[in-house]
Amino acid sequence: MQFNPEQTSFGRHETFPLRFGWLTKGFQAVEKNAYIFNDENATVELGVGKNMVNAIHYWLQAARLITLKEKTWQPTALGTALFSQNGWDPYLEDEATIWLIHWLLASNPQIATAIFWFFNCFHKPEFTEAEVLVALKSFVKTQVKQSKADNTLKIDVNMILRMYTPKAHNKDVPSEDALDSPLSMLGLIQSVFQKIYHCKPDERLGLPCGILGFAITELFKHNPRQSGLPIQTLLHSDGYQAALGAVFRLTETDLLGHCEQLVDYYPEYYALRESVGIHQLYRIKELEEIEALYFLEQHYQS
Repeated sequence: MQFNPEQTSFGRHETFPLRFGWLTKGFQAVEKNAYIFNDENATVELGVGKNMVNAIHYWLQAARLITLKEKTWQPTALGTALFSQNGWDPYLEDEATIWLIHWLLASNPQIATAIFWFFNCFHKPEFTEAEVLVALKSFVKTQVKQSKADNTLKIDVNMILRMYTPKAHNKDVPSEDALDSPLSMLGLIQSVFQKIYHCKPDERLGLPCGILGFAITELFKHNPRQSGLPIQTLLHSDGYQAALGAVFRLTETDLLGHCEQLVDYYPEYYALRESVGIHQLYRIKELEEIEALYFLEQHYQS
C-alpha cells in the first residue's frame, strides 16, 4: 500500500481494461487449479485468447484477489469472500463491489502503479490525454527507480481513460471495452468535449459506508502507531499512500459527511473529534481488534 520507487508495475494489462466477468471467471478458475495461468489450456478453460488470459491474471493480482504463495497462485481471504461460488457478490450485482475494486486498484502502487498515481497524485480537474501522459512521464522520471518506455506509459494512460469513462461520454472507446468496464459506472472520469476529460471531487452518494470502513481500516493498519488520522491526511495523498478523498474524488465536506456516517454506524470502532479547528478520525479499538473484512461483511450480509 506504500509507494516504493523500486517496486512498480506498468503496462501489464496487455492493453485490456478490466471487464465484467473477468474477475469471477479468473478467480474461480484459480480456486479449481492453482496453476491455471501456467497451463497451456488456460485459453480453453477461460474462453479467451492468450493476451486476455494474461490480462485476467494481471487484474486479479492488481485487485488483490490472488497472491503468490510457494510458487502457486492462491486466493486471498478477500477474494474468497467476494468471488467464490458462494461469495458475497461474484457477479458484481452490487455497485459497492465496484467501489471496492476501485479502492483495491487505486491503493495498490506496487502492481497498479499508473492507477495509483492517477487518483492519488494527478490533481488537474480538467485535462486531455496528452496532459496526463506528460504528467505521468514526469512522475516516472523523478520518482520511479527504473525507466519506462514512453509507449508503455501511453498505453497505461489510454487504458485508465477507457476503463473509467462511461461509453456515452467517450465515443473513442471501442464498444466492447465501454460495455464491459464496470469501473466506468462510478462516473469518476467524464469526457466532456473534444477529448477533454473531467475528474472532479463530488458527493459520491453511492459510496457505501461499508466500503469506506474497509478502506479506513486498511489505512489504520498501515499506520499502526497512529490512533488518529487528520481529515486532511484522509483527503489528500502524500504520494506514498492512498487517500480516501483522492481515490474516491471527494470534497472535504463530503469526506467529513461520509466519516460522520461511519462513526454513526460504528461508534464502537471510530470517532470524529475536533481540536483547534482540526478534525481527526480516531480508532477506538486496538488494531488487532479491528478487521477490514468486518465492514464488508456488515454491508453484504445486512
